[in-house]
Amino acid sequence: MSGTHTSGGVVWLGSPAFPEAARSAVADTRLRTNLRKATGTIRDKRVAAAAELDDWEELRTAAAAIKRATLRHLDHHLLRLEESVTAVGGTVHWAADAAEANRIVTRLVRATGETEVVKVKSMATQEIGLNEALAAAGITAYETDLAELIVQLDDDRPSHILVPAIHRGRAEIREIFRERMGEWGKPAPEGLTDDPRQLAEAARSHLREKFLNTKVAVSGANFAAADTGTVAVVESEGNGRMCLTLPETLITVMGIEKVLPSFADLEVFLQLLPRSSTGERMNPYTSMWTGTVPGDGPRAFHLVLLDNGRTATLRDTVGRQTLGCIRCSACLNVCPVYERTGGHAYGSPYPGPIGAVLTPQLAGVERAASLPFASTLCGACYDACPVKIDIPEVLVHLRARAVDAARGGSLPTPESLAMKAAALTLATPRRLSFAQRAGALGSRLLARRGVLRRLPGPLHRWSDTRDTPAPPRETFRAWWRRTRPENQ
Repeated sequence: MSGTHTSGGVVWLGSPAFPEAARSAVADTRLRTNLRKATGTIRDKRVAAAAELDDWEELRTAAAAIKRATLRHLDHHLLRLEESVTAVGGTVHWAADAAEANRIVTRLVRATGETEVVKVKSMATQEIGLNEALAAAGITAYETDLAELIVQLDDDRPSHILVPAIHRGRAEIREIFRERMGEWGKPAPEGLTDDPRQLAEAARSHLREKFLNTKVAVSGANFAAADTGTVAVVESEGNGRMCLTLPETLITVMGIEKVLPSFADLEVFLQLLPRSSTGERMNPYTSMWTGTVPGDGPRAFHLVLLDNGRTATLRDTVGRQTLGCIRCSACLNVCPVYERTGGHAYGSPYPGPIGAVLTPQLAGVERAASLPFASTLCGACYDACPVKIDIPEVLVHLRARAVDAARGGSLPTPESLAMKAAALTLATPRRLSFAQRAGALGSRLLARRGVLRRLPGPLHRWSDTRDTPAPPRETFRAWWRRTRPENQ
């Protein structure tokens, strides 16, 4: 990925603030068409799949309860997980931030003597910028998920949690394969069309030699059971299964919030996750491994437990619920803002509603102050979330934190000046009356067909993006005095 850097422990993609980034995204009609079609399809499938279960709401409630209880005693479960993984032949490493996690993974790969790794799609490794860190150390990471492969070949950035290349159409993907695939290995076949089967076959053929020859793999984790040390990865293409079984060394980078108390808890989440993410009854590939087994799978297994702002988030009694996220992307697919802007506008590996609440907490509100405002607060994300994260509540909470943080600056913000002006105006009836008369006079000069035209000065930012009804020519006070003289 180009143009990335690490900021506050989280990879920050260098995008402008959300309003500026969203403005250009909304103007991209092809992007909006791709997003509308893809999110609409996934959304409809999710609704149908969830409707098949009579106990869907009970499952959501159970998942939310498990997550809350786990986070309440997270330290205990993590220590138990370390004991269990170690007992079955794995090695556990603790990483306080992105830099430490990258150093650990780089050291582990170098210890094998290899200079290439294959990767399973992982939000955690995107978060810490692992690919860039490995590249700086002379190690090439090959993404094996189809959508991640598309993004990597195009030197692009993911724009969706589940479908990173959702912003690309089939014709664009064909051109990316034809132009860039040969730079990373086996080139695309001659005469490649944009037929999905041909595109998938081209990717499969391109990756086959990497699966067979690469001796080190890096993965994320969807869940880890503290009582058995079992780690689980769910995916839809089979690339994960190849990466998790064929290499000699497997390195898994997992956010500490992914731990579950027991293996039995997977019963709940493996029903919720596939239906919420892809609209399927179950994932085509659910891979679980418990340490190492002689003659079966990797000879060495390393589990890197990543904090990177999660402990700080845990201290926030309102915001901590975001750590219950299982990365299903259901909130993205129902969000009217995401559907129109796409993921790049969020400037973070975590886009959409969950990114708007998770990124400011992991990176710091001051570094992502615009993201909590990237929402209409319609509540669709809360209704769709399989673990009942109240995203609108957290958005409002973080908006307050962003405003409080801005108050500490040397210069007042436009919002604070506007609020002070409003407070002065509303302080006395006389001032309010004067402002109403001034508004009525201004409406005669600026209004056209009952709507204000472009407002002067910085106020044009408001009128440029929405219709502003003109103030009435006669205020309620004036109307009352004129029509009810007996009450004066």
